[in-house]
Amino acid sequence: MAPLTVDSLPNDSPTIANGLKSLVKKKPQGYVGFSNLPNQVHRRSVKQGFYFTCMVVGESGLGKSTLVNTLFNTALYPPKQQAPLLEESPKTVEVQAISADIIENDVKLRLTVIDTPGFGDYINNEDSWKPILDNIESRFDAYLEQENRVNRSRMVDNRVHACMYFIAPTGHSLKPLDVEFMKRLHTKVNLIPVIAKSDTLTEEEIQGFKQRILADIHHHGIQIFTPSDYANDEPETIAQNKEIVNKIPFAIVGSDKEVEVNGKMVRGRKYPWGVIEVDNEEHCDFSQLRQMLIRTHMEELKEHTSTIIYENYRSAKLQELGIDQDPSVFKDVLTHHCFSSISPLAKMEEERKLHESRMEKMEAEMKMVFQQKVQEKEDKLKQTEEELYTRHKEMKEALEKQRYELEQKKKKLEASERNGTLEKSRKKTFGFKN
Repeated sequence: MAPLTVDSLPNDSPTIANGLKSLVKKKPQGYVGFSNLPNQVHRRSVKQGFYFTCMVVGESGLGKSTLVNTLFNTALYPPKQQAPLLEESPKTVEVQAISADIIENDVKLRLTVIDTPGFGDYINNEDSWKPILDNIESRFDAYLEQENRVNRSRMVDNRVHACMYFIAPTGHSLKPLDVEFMKRLHTKVNLIPVIAKSDTLTEEEIQGFKQRILADIHHHGIQIFTPSDYANDEPETIAQNKEIVNKIPFAIVGSDKEVEVNGKMVRGRKYPWGVIEVDNEEHCDFSQLRQMLIRTHMEELKEHTSTIIYENYRSAKLQELGIDQDPSVFKDVLTHHCFSSISPLAKMEEERKLHESRMEKMEAEMKMVFQQKVQEKEDKLKQTEEELYTRHKEMKEALEKQRYELEQKKKKLEASERNGTLEKSRKKTFGFKN
């Protein structure tokens, strides 16, 4: 079928033509100025600053603090002192939060890192995930309480936007504790699995370990965060996202110390057999993790937390309190309210998506009406064609019947002529003999 255009519409469809004409994208003939709207949002966002809350979970000794310092290139965690051997460790999992303001190129980020010392360090790790889950839900409850206040002009978002789960580099598969933790928390936070201290494994062992981890995640139905592609993304961005997705789970090495390599100082770890460079993509996946977590998808992590994870928790919480509502009522208002805590850039992106979805729906309806009219004409033409074919068939059969009858008559005439000639010859023959 030919593409849908205004000229291809039937003459009796002015409504459809007018609707399609309204869908044509218009370009101003001169400079208006609304192309500077992103610049206004950028200036306002830089003035207000940004915020991000990240949780790190894993057994002790996997390098969680070192990785955080490496990610943000700052001494967020002080050097740990060696604990005495006789000192008793805590009997339960603790949840510790540390916040800091990081400034880079006049852009301020309010960073909060939540650590979970004691996780997985005991013989009996039953319910070791519960303090972590309680902390995440308590932050949801605090934000829900702020939404219910009369004055909401100064709302503070302390919700956990990402959780990096550190997997011990065993090289085998996920441990039961890893599976249980992910199953309990994958609906409460954006999970990002990372293989800690990957320099203890060979490249082949890392690839096999990643495949087994992904197989376990898929088998247990665990949802992990993966970057999304958008319609207007450039090919370079799509290729970067694809590369990031292919690296999950990230095999990382953390180091906030510099070592000398060929006369150049780089962040890494020095061993007798060589140097592991943290920022070298051929040595580990640290660059892809930083790219996703900070440079390209930090706002997407916050948006997914606000619009999906928190909204699901909020709906369930309100239903527990006996508050229920038809989701079809005030859908647009509720959708706008859901995005009230997102950054201005995310608001504009969401409003653009909503507008495009409405336009696509309208265009789909117009296409459906157009296709119905085309189908009606095709059915009519098909019916006329069938009638003509039937008439042609009947005429052909009648002609065949007439031809057959003429052939029979011809045969009878020829037979009668042959019989008459034969009789005459017989009479002449008999007369000659006599």
